[in-house]
Amino acid sequence: MRYLRLKSTDPSFNLAVEEALFASTDEKSEPLFMLWQNAPSIIIGCHQNALQEINSHEVEARNLPVVRRSTGGGAVYHDLGNLNFSFLEYRQGVRQTDFKRYLEPIVRGLARCGVEAVIKGRNDLEVQGRKISGSAQRISQGRVLHHGTLLVDADFEAMTRALTPDPEKYLSKGIASVRARVANISSFWDKGTTLESLCDMIAAEVEGMPCTLPQAVREQALRLQAEKYGSWDWNIGKSPAFTSHTEKRFPFGRIQICLAVDGGVITACRLYGDFFAQRPVSEIEARITGCQSSHEALQKALQDVRLADYFSGAEAGSAEAELRSFFLDAL
Repeated sequence: MRYLRLKSTDPSFNLAVEEALFASTDEKSEPLFMLWQNAPSIIIGCHQNALQEINSHEVEARNLPVVRRSTGGGAVYHDLGNLNFSFLEYRQGVRQTDFKRYLEPIVRGLARCGVEAVIKGRNDLEVQGRKISGSAQRISQGRVLHHGTLLVDADFEAMTRALTPDPEKYLSKGIASVRARVANISSFWDKGTTLESLCDMIAAEVEGMPCTLPQAVREQALRLQAEKYGSWDWNIGKSPAFTSHTEKRFPFGRIQICLAVDGGVITACRLYGDFFAQRPVSEIEARITGCQSSHEALQKALQDVRLADYFSGAEAGSAEAELRSFFLDAL
């Protein structure tokens, strides 16, 4: 395992580095583990409606960068009290997300400094019932990116001002606020531990051998930063004037279906949410766009689509049938 401690704190560059590393990963690549930090910023999931997730007044007042990542999941606030981690590797034939594979070494690294963390839910780490970490994954043609954030000494007041989280996500767990749900690792670690010593302990647990960022990857990251991660179109983007929307929280994440209907025809469809996608949901959007605005037309458009192939976690029990009913009732 190679180990890269990225020194940049620019969120648009750091996410561009991840994508450049991801694109360069192949069957000959040695797995890579990366630790990195971002200056104060908001990082949103690739399927989210940016303007619904952020407090625009706070973003403008503080000039906070809002950057869209390439993975699903929810919006997070980053600052220098967060430690971000990434695993990149090639796994031939892998199709399903596997959070446990990458979270277990993080748990062991935290244990080295006295923090007894456990894996909870689909992608979280908790200590004494409070969240200290969330993760997301991306899989494409055997390449795997798993990344997450560790709350080390984060500013929770700044976090709650910057984000506008889905209240249902917290109230469904009996928790009335973001602040009551999360905790800093520094509240639990052994005396004398620092962020840098935590980095060393985690790197030792993953058996990482220090490396540097290849120049070709750096150059590609700079291009991606200029063309994608630093652009308004990617990070915020334009949305059609939707005439209807419906949303629901499933065990595997929230899905919002937005439709623009004109003259009885669906002229635009957009799927938003904090779900993890196994295939591009743009394929579903394309199937729905152009349909007649009727239950029967939607049913026909989706009749041969296995929705569980797109939404990670929808394979279990009756989730596929429940998800299909949700789509058919979107009008």
